[in-house]
Amino acid sequence: MTDFFEQAFAAGPVMGIFRGYDVPRTVDTCERAWDLGIELVEVTVQDPTAMPSLRAAVAAGRERGRVVGAGTVTSAEQVAEVAAAGAAFTVAPGLLPEVAEACQERGLPHLPGVATATEISRARALGLHWLKAFPAAQLGAGWVRAQRGPFPDVSFVATGGLDAHSAADFLAAGCRAVAVGSALDDPEQLPLLARLMGATQ
Repeated sequence: MTDFFEQAFAAGPVMGIFRGYDVPRTVDTCERAWDLGIELVEVTVQDPTAMPSLRAAVAAGRERGRVVGAGTVTSAEQVAEVAAAGAAFTVAPGLLPEVAEACQERGLPHLPGVATATEISRARALGLHWLKAFPAAQLGAGWVRAQRGPFPDVSFVATGGLDAHSAADFLAAGCRAVAVGSALDDPEQLPLLARLMGATQ
């Protein structure tokens, strides 16, 4: 499972994250991300009404040979639900051992949120080395630089409040990837996202 994110982000350091979209908009935005070459997209499921959007995104991804993850997964019960819906990975706003363990049992790569050195240490103790720096805009790129010192083996995905402009700062600070949402709905930011996608190619 450790290799999952490594391989997925080899195509480019950007992940799409879509929250609160209805089914048509979810599929449309996922396809826009895939057209840019973005391999990973996440559909958040903090509300049960989001499950149809997740299922539709999974079905659309299957047609294009792409995988879709479920975000804001905060319980073991949710892990079971999104796995049944076809999610290929999970993302969480924080670090919960029971969620990480439920994902491990189902073979689902998990990306938990961290905001402190203690949380990073606990994640590493659970065998997790790809971690979500959240909320990135509030933590700042300097936080990433500071954490890279004691935790050089951790790969951070900056998430929360980023756009195509600020994302570059986090990549320069040492993040392996960034997650963006509304930027994919902004025609002016699409060329910038395409440029970020080419950063590792």
